[in-house]
Amino acid sequence: MVRKIIRTVLILFVLLLLAAAGYVLYVFLGFHRIEDNQTPAIEGNAEKEEVSPGQELTVLSYNIGFGAYSDDYTFFMDGGKESRAFSKDAVYQNINGAMETVIQAEPDFVLMQEVDIDGTRSYHVDERTIVLPAMEQAGSFQHVFAQNYDSPYLLYPVTQPHGANQAGIMTLSKYRMTDALRKSLPIEEGITKVIDLDRCYSKVRIPVENGKELIVYNLHLSAYTAKAETAENQLKMVVQDMQEEYDAGNYCIAGGDFNRDLLGNSPEIFHTPVLADNWAKPVNMDLFTEDIALAAPYDTDAPAASCRNPDKPYEPGDFVVTVDGFIRSANVNVTQCRVIDTGFRYSDHNPVVMKVQLDE
Repeated sequence: MVRKIIRTVLILFVLLLLAAAGYVLYVFLGFHRIEDNQTPAIEGNAEKEEVSPGQELTVLSYNIGFGAYSDDYTFFMDGGKESRAFSKDAVYQNINGAMETVIQAEPDFVLMQEVDIDGTRSYHVDERTIVLPAMEQAGSFQHVFAQNYDSPYLLYPVTQPHGANQAGIMTLSKYRMTDALRKSLPIEEGITKVIDLDRCYSKVRIPVENGKELIVYNLHLSAYTAKAETAENQLKMVVQDMQEEYDAGNYCIAGGDFNRDLLGNSPEIFHTPVLADNWAKPVNMDLFTEDIALAAPYDTDAPAASCRNPDKPYEPGDFVVTVDGFIRSANVNVTQCRVIDTGFRYSDHNPVVMKVQLDE
């Protein structure tokens, strides 16, 4: 009898090991990089044909956190509990609230990150179907979607797995886009690659009345990396691309989530505690050039950070940091660059907005 019990336990143990090994094999074999140099479709109708030099343009960037991050939401990868949105209704509520904020800013260009198109974590809501109808209230926009996440089913956390998710970055423009390109960014090749995004940036071309082009970039750089140089190499690639476009006579604007402290010392600026393991390292200013410069959003009259740490529900005084912002070429003049303070009501990020004028 004892021998039979031991044999049964051993068989179950072996089966468990085989199942675990099979799952690990599935995850790593299922991982694949999304094809580079894609030309995503330009969809919709633009309200305007060409940009005029000297006119004021409003660019807004917003990481909407796949519709999950209300101010009371926490995330398991940041020390919190949740791995999915609280509910399908919560996804709709958060994205609709985020879009109300976007519309109030009256943007000409909108750069969005963490837009799910089919995910366990967001109850399989194609979030473009919420964003696009909402944007109709602000005018007629063309849009481009570039995918940067296509994960196999992740079984962690065991009680509520993060699941399989597809997501990307979305660019909307009131001005006619003539071309779109998705460029893959370098990523790490270790185990972190299965939990991080397949990082990329998108660039779209918009005609300017003087015969030049305005190139608008949307980016989302790495956060969960073992090597600090990974995100730096990604940023270096974007800056080099912008430098080449500027040298060709074009105007360049990039915006998005850098996952780096763009102010360099956000806890000091916003008088908050410093995280014991601060993932938001200061951005390396040496990566920029005389022609391609960082535009970090900050309003001295109403200082606000762009991101919170979702290890617990948000309360004023918690750790915050500005990781969302812009880069612009020397022929793009910034007249305003600030964070729109939502109190992190709809996402763990606040939207950032920049007003610019193109040189004649």
